[in-house]
Formats: sequence, structure tokens, C-alpha cells
Amino acid sequence: MTQTAIQAILTRIDAGSRFLVAAHSGPDGDAVASTLALTCALREQGKVAVAYNGDDVPPAFEFLPGAATLTTDLSGQAPFDVGFVLDSGELARAGTHLKNVCRELVNIDHHPYSESFGTVNYVDENACATGALIYRILTAGGMRISTDVALCIYTSILSDTGSFRYSNANPEAFRIAAEMVDLGVDPWQVAGGLYESQDEARLRLLALALATLDVSPSGTFASLTLTSDMMNATGATPAHADGFVNYPRSIRGVEVSVIFRQISATSFKVGFRSKGAVDVGALARALGGGGHHNAAGAIVEGEFDQVKRHVYSCLENPKGAAAL
Repeated sequence: MTQTAIQAILTRIDAGSRFLVAAHSGPDGDAVASTLALTCALREQGKVAVAYNGDDVPPAFEFLPGAATLTTDLSGQAPFDVGFVLDSGELARAGTHLKNVCRELVNIDHHPYSESFGTVNYVDENACATGALIYRILTAGGMRISTDVALCIYTSILSDTGSFRYSNANPEAFRIAAEMVDLGVDPWQVAGGLYESQDEARLRLLALALATLDVSPSGTFASLTLTSDMMNATGATPAHADGFVNYPRSIRGVEVSVIFRQISATSFKVGFRSKGAVDVGALARALGGGGHHNAAGAIVEGEFDQVKRHVYSCLENPKGAAAL
């Protein structure tokens, strides 16, 4: 099945001339870096390739090749022969409008329960990152991996494995990363871009967020909260909060960390991270969201106290998770 999907993708790359490469909005490192890896590779094949996302590239990933060319507006761009939708789980996360500007869509993803919205669906939930799937496609097609493409693939894997700390840091992750270094990637350049060039607003927002730290009576889960007032006071954007959810998880005894980010007066984006004992992907799906075993999220409607009580109750009794 995997090889069939890869061959179908390569056939479309060979036959097409105009391509769209997109990923889920509110992009994380894997979404951005895998988008740019495939975009760069297609351009190097002489194809027209447009990188798209509903949101801008997070500041931490602006160092990546092609980041400045990613667009948030497809006006006047259509039609595309093929739209590659990466790392999205479901088309709605990238934008249902994409099917209107592409003759066909190809779904490339590593989320469990990924929606089969493409004419080709290349999904492998055992892959460490979507960037690893892009690597497989390029190598299967005998395409040269340039230093620019290698930098994006390496960053995708580094980001989605938590710098090789998470359980998805499998042997393939290390093999691909090593090959990318052999191809000229400087690990310090990536580490410096991700971890040593933060905006002041991010640290000020983190200071406010850490003050909201709440550990459950059982000590097995903990949370941080980000309100609209905090965002406004620091001038931070949602992208600045990337990675905040990992801080509560670092507490000894905590199995699941949660971050509540206010979207409106009665709507919160809830992010989950697990150390492995709890399947937060299943919990997020019960709440109307999705994700992986160890990393997932959902948007939950309600007043904050109500949302927090409900999420905490679901964590205490995951089988009882249900919409408010």
C-alpha cells in the first residue's frame, strides 16, 4: 500500500506542472518544514510550486529556505494540477477551499485516523514526522536532495520528535537526520534558529503563563492557561506559545500536560501532551479534535471554568470524555 501510494504521487509529480503544497493552519515545525521541503524539491525539478498556509510561518521557522515565499492568499493562483495537503489529519485543518483550486488533492500525513480526502492518501502513523514521508517520496523517485531540502527535512524531524526526546524518535528518524547532516545540514544552525533566537514577547508571555500553573490533586496532570489579555499585554501571537504545553509535562509525576488558550470569551483551544501512559489523541477526538497518542488538541466551547472542569474530569476518567 505504501509503495503504491508513493508511486502514484511520483506519477503525478512527473505529469504535472503546477503544484500547491499546504499544511494545517496554526502550523507547527513539521507542518512548515515538510511544506517547504516538498516545495523546494518540486521547484528544483523545474515545477511551479506554491507553498500555502492559512497562517504565517511561526517566527522560529523563518530561517528555513523558502519560508519567505509561503503565502496565506491564493487569490489569482489557481488552478493547480495537484494540491499536496500535508500533516493535516483532515482537510478542514488546512482549508476545505483547497479542493476548489486544485484538480485533485493528495493527502500525506502521519496522524492516526487521518481522513481519506485525497485521490491518493499516503498515511503512515508510524512515521516520526510528515517530513520523513517527504524524504521517502523523494528518495523513491531518485530525486536529488539539496542542502535546502535536507535542512527542511531535518528540521521537520527534529521539531516533531521534540529534539529526539519523544517516543516517535524511532530508528528511521535518526537515520534520516544523519543522512541530512551528511548532505550539509548544520545541526547548530537549526538549534540556533529554533531555540536561540526567541522574540522578547515569547518570554514575557511564558512568564505570565507559568504563573497560571495548576497541578491536579492526583499530581498526574497539570496545566497552563493563556488568556486574550495576556496575548494583548505582551504583544505575542499564538505562534509564540508553541512548546509552552511541554513545561507542565516536565514535572515529576505528571503524565499529561494541558494548555488552555483562549480564542474567544466562550471558546478555548486545548492542547495535550502525554508521556505515553495516556492516549491523549483518543481524548482529543472525544472532544471533537484529533492528534497522536502523545500530542493532540481540540477546541472546546464554554466558559473557562466550565471548560477546565470538563477537561480535568475527562483526564480523570478518559472513557467519559464527551462534548460539553
